[in-house]
Amino acid sequence: MEQWKEQLEQLKIQFEPWKNQANDQLEQLKNQANDQLEQLKIQLEPWKNQVEQQLQPAIEYLNQIPPVQLYAAIAVLIISTLFLFSIRLFKRTKSNTIVLTGLSGSGKTVLYYVLRDGSSHQGTVTSMEPNEGTFALNSESNKKGKIKPVHLVDVPGHSRLWPKLDDFLPQAAGIVFVVDAVEFLPNCSSVSEYLYDILTKASVVKKKIPVLICCNKSDKVTAHTKEFIRKQLEKEIEKLRASRSAISAADISNDFTLGVPGQVFAFSQCRNVVTIVEASGLKGEIAQVEQFIREHVKP
Repeated sequence: MEQWKEQLEQLKIQFEPWKNQANDQLEQLKNQANDQLEQLKIQLEPWKNQVEQQLQPAIEYLNQIPPVQLYAAIAVLIISTLFLFSIRLFKRTKSNTIVLTGLSGSGKTVLYYVLRDGSSHQGTVTSMEPNEGTFALNSESNKKGKIKPVHLVDVPGHSRLWPKLDDFLPQAAGIVFVVDAVEFLPNCSSVSEYLYDILTKASVVKKKIPVLICCNKSDKVTAHTKEFIRKQLEKEIEKLRASRSAISAADISNDFTLGVPGQVFAFSQCRNVVTIVEASGLKGEIAQVEQFIREHVKP
């Protein structure tokens, strides 16, 4: 033990010069920092005096204003700033996206091209990938003044591709659900199921996205009227309500339920506005579709 004690004492004596040297270096660094701060203070002094001179008239003017008027002016400034900021934020988040959807063969893609450039592509267009573009509506191409472009998305109608719709619904300002008015009855069940799924999606219900049911090909002699289609869709959706409410809660994939409990379903019960119009993409009779788009994508 005595031997270890002597070795520790020797080590302490050996490290003493290092300790003193470190303390000296720290003291030098401290002094240098203080000197630099003093020099910076001296350099900033003229700037400080200049700012004070420039602010002095403003301070004297503010001192002359009665406190009540001063507080009122500050309140107006704050409120105006918040108001302008909220307007800018609202405008920035306002969507210009319209989603075209419906079963395959209903005429969505033809309608897309007619809205875009007035061409129907002879009505033989079938798409397996979304058609997407931002443009002024063809009917407005010769209009003067400010026209807001529309971001139009044509989502394929094949049942395997229905999940693609979820990529576009959250940003939609409106949905155009296209129905083949000629071949409606054979497809009534599938049309109703697809429409039911859209109307119960959280992204649609929470944002109250308006839906336009477009009865396409209404120029044909064998086309069903919009009133007939509306009534049949409401009947089929009522059946879906009953069948899906019988499924256990764990198996229900829809986010919301439709209608009012104890009442027969009608589109007027939906949380978002649902309207039905007749149109013909091939004939270019799409005025009501354009009106719907412009109601929800304003210049």
